[in-house]
Amino acid sequence: MKVRLALRAAALNTALGLAVMAAAIPAVIPFAAHAANSVNPPEAAKPVIVVLGDSISAEYGLPRDTGWVALMRQRLASERIDYSVANASISGDTTSGGRARMPELMQRLKPSIVIVELGANDALRGVPLATTEDNLRTIIEQAQQGHAKVVLIGMYVPPNYGPDYTQKFHGVYEQLSKEFHLPLVPFLLAGIADKPEMFQSDQIHPTQQAQGVLLNNVWPTLKPLLNASSSH
Repeated sequence: MKVRLALRAAALNTALGLAVMAAAIPAVIPFAAHAANSVNPPEAAKPVIVVLGDSISAEYGLPRDTGWVALMRQRLASERIDYSVANASISGDTTSGGRARMPELMQRLKPSIVIVELGANDALRGVPLATTEDNLRTIIEQAQQGHAKVVLIGMYVPPNYGPDYTQKFHGVYEQLSKEFHLPLVPFLLAGIADKPEMFQSDQIHPTQQAQGVLLNNVWPTLKPLLNASSSH
């Protein structure tokens, strides 16, 4: 167990360094453009799911259309659940970035469901917890004002941040889930977080082989909303 924690701490310490570099150098711009280009106007006849996330949802380091969001689109089709999916995830994004983009996304795409996968980069960049919570709250409110259901995806921070901060950070998601009565995916990386082989060489971003696990972490929380929406 100590070895596993050490591996994850080392990987996430590397993530901290990369996040600082990303803040100073526009290294993610080409990938961000790729992600933005995937947000196409969906088919008018179908209700829309918008995924508002960061690099983990934006297929960082993966072949196009192999990430968990693309797999979700495929599963919807295979189960004949009539939704379209707009992936509005951008590598390196923070809750502030997501908050700034939400009004335009809501106006243009008019989603029925918004999946929010943001916050990890806030922690890595030292954003105060109160700011992260306020941004997530505003994103949720913006979605609900547009009559969209919200699925909140929780994340954890490195063990070296200390147990107190780790608990408080994850507690933000739990608190907002209770406050707004939202379905919560406790941890997107559940089932792979202690498996280095499921991460790319940076030990930060999941491999292509791990994407099905990520989808399976989200799907049980998402599917009841799809069934409810399809009945209207």
